[in-house]
Amino acid sequence: MTLSQNHPMLDGRTQDSALIQALTGKTPSHHPVWFMRQAGRSLPEYMKLREGVSMLDSCLDPAMASEITLQPVRRHKVDAGIFFSDIVIPLRLAGIGVDIVPGVGPVLDNPIRTAEQVAALPEVTDQSLEPIREAVKLTVAELGKTPLIGFAGAPFTVAAYMVEGKPSRDHLGPRTMMYSEPEVWDGLMKWAAKASGLFLRAQVEAGASAAQLFDSWAGSLSLPDYEKYVAPYSNLALDHVRDLGVPMIHFGTGTGELLTAMRDIGVDTVGVDYRIPLETAIERLGQDVSVQGNIDPALLSAPWEVLEAHVREVVEAGKKARGHVVNLGHGVPPTTDPDVLSKVVELIHSL
Repeated sequence: MTLSQNHPMLDGRTQDSALIQALTGKTPSHHPVWFMRQAGRSLPEYMKLREGVSMLDSCLDPAMASEITLQPVRRHKVDAGIFFSDIVIPLRLAGIGVDIVPGVGPVLDNPIRTAEQVAALPEVTDQSLEPIREAVKLTVAELGKTPLIGFAGAPFTVAAYMVEGKPSRDHLGPRTMMYSEPEVWDGLMKWAAKASGLFLRAQVEAGASAAQLFDSWAGSLSLPDYEKYVAPYSNLALDHVRDLGVPMIHFGTGTGELLTAMRDIGVDTVGVDYRIPLETAIERLGQDVSVQGNIDPALLSAPWEVLEAHVREVVEAGKKARGHVVNLGHGVPPTTDPDVLSKVVELIHSL
């Protein structure tokens, strides 16, 4: 299977963009930058649009999801859009009872903890993904030469929510399950890998120029546990898009010790969070992959001279990598002044 001839990566729109060049280790015309969670909470235009609409409903309204994805590109002049969605959307599309509770996060009606529950999980159907394809097509039509990044939750993070039934600090439930019930764990992770993989593939086929797998909770694992119980399934999720030939990014938080294992599932770029110096990450990862990161989100609220010095350091450190996409070491905090983000983009583009 290949992409259609009018896909932005094939018809000349995005394959020479700064983002795609940096992700694939070529030399871009300028330092590309985008921000995780740039679409959403920090923008007044987002708050206005979302008034009275639940998070998951806004993700599944193609016109709204598209508009939210475009807002930061218009405002900040970033080098990529990141598709506005949520990692539990595949669960909702499959018919699993899940909602995003304000101030809490994803909450499941019934946590998945037994072999019977795993066996009874409904599949994500091709038809259920139609709102996602529609939103991507609308977005790509507006973006022109700016690439769209598709995204999905990595199987471990999705499974962790499914087992705990809600956000958790230490993820004891999934960590116990992987040891005490390896067959149940295997079934759950295969389900999550397929759900995330199909979700990601729908975005790429509809026009996304790159794909990011996002492992929010992998940092709670040791390297041996990650390699044995998690990496094979992240690999499975990405297998759904490998044949499409778009660059792939793998990001996790608290994953300084896991970086080489995250690289080894076969990606073009590894995202680096703010807990590890970028130089150290580049030394560990070597020259076969590009890096993405790792401005500390906390400094977005610091005095400008402090933030500016930090951004310059990150850009300088990134020069040691095969390629570098400037980003935050995690998402944009909701309290961020949008004008500061625009100023950071301007600074990065001027360097």
